[in-house]
Amino acid sequence: MNQQALESKKNAVKAIEESFNGSASFIVVSYQGLTVAELSALRKELEKTESTMTVYKNTMVRRALAEVGAPDLGNILEGANAFVFSKEYGAGPQALFKFARAHEALVVKGGIVDGAFVDAKGMKEVSKLLDKNGMLSMFLSCLKAPVTKFAATIKAIADKEPAEAPAAN
Repeated sequence: MNQQALESKKNAVKAIEESFNGSASFIVVSYQGLTVAELSALRKELEKTESTMTVYKNTMVRRALAEVGAPDLGNILEGANAFVFSKEYGAGPQALFKFARAHEALVVKGGIVDGAFVDAKGMKEVSKLLDKNGMLSMFLSCLKAPVTKFAATIKAIADKEPAEAPAAN
């Protein structure tokens, strides 16, 4: 094999490894049947969620995943695939499933979330997770609720009219 081609493949595998290590979720999608304009629109939607979609050879992706110790994706790495790297667990899958509702040609095959293989059905569940800001908001409201209730109780006691003191004889 040509030394230059071998070096190019090694660089591609290294780029996949870096993208995978910097992502919370990795999704494999089939994009056959989408037009160039639709793919561009999908990429723009993914950019809004800090996700990227790229196309690599399946053999290079297998090699890169093996290098980082990721689980084997089995037969979902067959055919023409695109790979989505998402910085947040649910952000990339959510954008993909939203786009797939309007474009039947886009098929989410599965992927890796938090170091575990997730099939297409599981990836749909991951897409329903709140983003980082939503989770922080929910957590803060849980912390705030007891304090708010306590303050309301104290205010209610303070607002109550004091009982008349017994008269001294």
